[in-house]
Amino acid sequence: MAGIDESRDFKPIRIAVMTVSDSRHAADDESGSLLVDRLQSAGHTLADRAIVKDEVADIVAKLKDWIASSDVDAVISTGGTGLTGRDVTPEAFQSVFEKEIDGFSAVFHMVSFKTVATSTMQSRACAGIAGGTLLFAVPGSPGACKDAWDGIFQYQLDSRHRPCNFVEIIPRLEEHKTG
Repeated sequence: MAGIDESRDFKPIRIAVMTVSDSRHAADDESGSLLVDRLQSAGHTLADRAIVKDEVADIVAKLKDWIASSDVDAVISTGGTGLTGRDVTPEAFQSVFEKEIDGFSAVFHMVSFKTVATSTMQSRACAGIAGGTLLFAVPGSPGACKDAWDGIFQYQLDSRHRPCNFVEIIPRLEEHKTG
């Protein structure tokens, strides 16, 4: 049965939070702050936090910095996953993915459907792996960030979650490179 196995040790990971926006600043970044609060309350470490403009090159540059850092295990971004002309987060993320986590989008939409019904189809939430780093892109609304954390991340980023979780595979994400 799926759930938290309290007999196992919790292993915190280092998570960077990226807010993709042309208009947000640290003082009004409600979605980024929600993710930071949730990850720290869960016992994880905030590795870094950044607000990045809705530009593919800027998003990719920040992702590559974090992927290259041994101090970042996962990245969660908020914003830029919609359908408008300035929404380019999925394109930026997909350009650095070595492997896509296809199921993330499907599960995000299942969770999101419970709160926003068919409006969830306007999101292009995505996830993948690059350089041994987990990469997640969720919509920019606080509600979507809450849905993503409470419905997915709180379980999949908890080393005690059974039958499996992302934390336990982090050490193996680059084993194909060691031959």
